[in-house]
Amino acid sequence: MAEVREVLRRPLGHFTERSLAGLALVLGAGVGFGVLLVLVRSRWTPLYDVDHGIAEWLNEQVSPHGPLVTVLNAITDLGGLAVILWLVSVAVVGLLIRRQGRLAVYLLVTGAGALILDPTLKALVDRLRPEVEVRIGSYSGESFPSGHALGSMVAYGALLLVFLPAMSHRWRKPAIALTALVVALIGFTRIALGVHFVSDVLGAWLLGAAWLGVTAYAFRLWRLERGRPAVPLEEGLEPEAAHDVAPAPDEERLLPHPRAGVAELIIGWVLVLGVLYGFGTFVSYHADGTFFATLDSAVPNWFDAQRTPGRDDASHWWSKVGDTHAILLISLVFCPLVLAVWRRWRPVLFVALTMFGELSLFLASAAAVDRPRPPIENLDGPMPTSSFPSGHIAATLCVWVAIAIVVFPRTDRWWRWVFVALAVVMPAGVAISRMYRGMHHPTDFMGAILLTACWIGILYWVVRPNADVAEGNRPAIESEDVHTLDDELAKAGRVD
Repeated sequence: MAEVREVLRRPLGHFTERSLAGLALVLGAGVGFGVLLVLVRSRWTPLYDVDHGIAEWLNEQVSPHGPLVTVLNAITDLGGLAVILWLVSVAVVGLLIRRQGRLAVYLLVTGAGALILDPTLKALVDRLRPEVEVRIGSYSGESFPSGHALGSMVAYGALLLVFLPAMSHRWRKPAIALTALVVALIGFTRIALGVHFVSDVLGAWLLGAAWLGVTAYAFRLWRLERGRPAVPLEEGLEPEAAHDVAPAPDEERLLPHPRAGVAELIIGWVLVLGVLYGFGTFVSYHADGTFFATLDSAVPNWFDAQRTPGRDDASHWWSKVGDTHAILLISLVFCPLVLAVWRRWRPVLFVALTMFGELSLFLASAAAVDRPRPPIENLDGPMPTSSFPSGHIAATLCVWVAIAIVVFPRTDRWWRWVFVALAVVMPAGVAISRMYRGMHHPTDFMGAILLTACWIGILYWVVRPNADVAEGNRPAIESEDVHTLDDELAKAGRVD
């Protein structure tokens, strides 16, 4: 028993010796939060006056300026639950793929703590939101502490500690400063938008710093108990994992010929726009008596005759598959997974350029052609864009075709055909739903196919997203026989 106590005492003593200053800061943050909590609960008059005075003054300064309110809302969204959950979830999945289970557990535990502390303390304190003359921010629940400020402090701080080892030393201080700036701006927006008092944000920062400190030092203790040396926090949580937590190695050139590639993309974009404008103008205004005119007349009328309440509901949800939020979510999930599995930036660039080109080509050609919607009831009501080409169909086609192009040559597993099937089924379902709902003609669907084929063809030729496959970049999912992995991948996948 004495030997067991000595084994446990040694890392604990080592941990305490190296962490005294850090523990003092953590305790200070915890004590500061406790004092502030008592003052808020007791409605201490000086604090009450300062909180309400600043809330009223900022509301008078900010509320008359619409563009400023828009910017503040955009910044505050960075601390919202949707963005935080996406960041942490993508990071956890990427770490698990890289065999960094301990870091993934750290992120999960740290994030879960913030999710528990925020609503619990809000319910206990039960503080009302600021009462301002012009309400310009949205909120729900009680006021103390600020959930956005707490979540951003914990999530961005934890992500910084996890991925700091992947950065060169010259970039670490700028990264720390940038993270602090983002957290500070998010907290400021909560006050400026009139949804939190100053003490709500300060309390959230103190609580977040204390919780982040506790989990970080607990992780250090975990390391010490396993015989790993204690390292300063500015080195990150796991310096030995620098290779694994790096998104991808530095690539000399994202494009084979950067200057020529940029010129080719610009020229290609203009040519695709010309093709879309020519085809769209023809089918919209000059196709009378042709097959296209017959198709655009018969198909919408046929769909109109097939409508039922159940089909209306089904078509509504199919349409949602191709809207902006769904396509953005798919892209924001797929691109980090590409980095986690294949460690290359070029496929990510390919997908990003695909979606940027699709959006810009759709908006430009829709404005130029300005085609009316089909002459039947439009179930989605008036739309801000014209009918040709279909933005929903084009976006769905582009994202799933781009994903299939990236995935198919990179694995020999049977499920690569699933992505090929999705590249057919998903756009077909969206196309049928959009035409059923009276939002597009069949030739609008053709325009979306034309946009996708031309733009992705140009991008594939210029970017060459799968060039690394020919160079031997084969991840663990490529083959059933894991013993054929090269030494570098085997080393990267080894868990200490």
